[in-house]
Amino acid sequence: MASRWVKGAGVMLTVASLVTLSACSGSGDSGGSSSGGKPVTVEFWGAAVGLDKSVALWNKSHPDIKVKYSQIPAGSIGGYAKMQNAVKADNAPCLGQVGYDTLSNFIATGALEDISQYADSAKDKFVPWTWQMSSVGDRVFGIPVDTGPMAMYYRTDLFKKYKISPPKTWDDFAAAAQKVHSADPSAYLTTTPQDAYDLGALTWQAGGKWFGTENDRWQVTIANPQTSKVAQYWQGLLDKKLVTSDPMLDTAWFKKVQDGQLLSLVSAVWAAPLISKNLPELSGKWAVAPMPQWSAGQKAAGNRGGSATVVLKGCDHPKEATEFATWMSTDNDSVTSLIKNTGIYPAATSGQQLPAVDQPSAYFGGQNIYDVFKTAAANTSTGWVWGPTMSQVQSDMKDGLKKAGAGQGTIPKTVTSVQDSTVAAMKSQGLSVGK
Repeated sequence: MASRWVKGAGVMLTVASLVTLSACSGSGDSGGSSSGGKPVTVEFWGAAVGLDKSVALWNKSHPDIKVKYSQIPAGSIGGYAKMQNAVKADNAPCLGQVGYDTLSNFIATGALEDISQYADSAKDKFVPWTWQMSSVGDRVFGIPVDTGPMAMYYRTDLFKKYKISPPKTWDDFAAAAQKVHSADPSAYLTTTPQDAYDLGALTWQAGGKWFGTENDRWQVTIANPQTSKVAQYWQGLLDKKLVTSDPMLDTAWFKKVQDGQLLSLVSAVWAAPLISKNLPELSGKWAVAPMPQWSAGQKAAGNRGGSATVVLKGCDHPKEATEFATWMSTDNDSVTSLIKNTGIYPAATSGQQLPAVDQPSAYFGGQNIYDVFKTAAANTSTGWVWGPTMSQVQSDMKDGLKKAGAGQGTIPKTVTSVQDSTVAAMKSQGLSVGK
């Protein structure tokens, strides 16, 4: 990944240099496998369901390094703020779960330890682009856990009822939405994109990019032609009242799916266990199909999510923390547990060969849904770059999309507004932004 630049004290510093400088004053050290003959304890904060099971596996077989796990809210609803505040207060845990999309925020604020000396030997165990997402240049700040290849989840029984097939193109998707809603005004094919990560993933599939670097400056291109096309498409469905604006995967959404009012969801692999655990009575009535395409015959997919296990600033045992993080993402038993309980698609190449990603699912009607996600992962562009102010982008985009869903604005205008607010936010933080 290209250098990321921060302006400070009248000079231009790469984020990597800034983190190096801050690391010099940090309290991290290499640590040992025990302290005075006692086991080392490493604290870990995460939001994903199922991480605790991998921690339990580790603790059973590693008496010298104990990991204490705490479940915290998802990053966008308070988890990231909790970690950042803990770093500022000098009482952060050693480890935190951070999405690739927000990792740049943590690097830019100096909240992470550079773990290159402990992590470099594991580089070849991971899909290259996930290692790049967890690094800046040759400095490593996290161990990749997963990616978020996308597909379309759909109710097979309701598709049969309305005599529609899984749409192969976005035009087919719009036609199916029209057919469903015309047949039953209380029924909708799906709901609109809810936040920056939804819209970003759809842009990713369409071939656009939101951020990049050129001539040592950040390039911000949120309002690019591909995002504009995606925004206009969903605004068109919204204007015709063919989709709802219900937040995906929340209690109200699950109720509408249960009642047959919502038929499908375009999302990532990790949505599978959320659907099965919240709607057990619909077992056998779901299937997964590839994302609709902008042009017939294409196979492009987007990526929604994916995370790394980072070592937070001030960790007294970064070596042991990195050892656990690497184990969690590469040990066969741990990764198998994460696949089954968390719904990940592994970032470790060995994890992608495990039996757990090659099994039929009773809930999904006997389908091996990972076949679809494997194909999606293979057809996802690896050139996407997340910017350094994604917390701000997420907040602004989520607010705008919510207003658009309520008829108080539009999705295209939200995209333009977030483009402007992002450039302003980056400049206010001293980041160099090009035109």
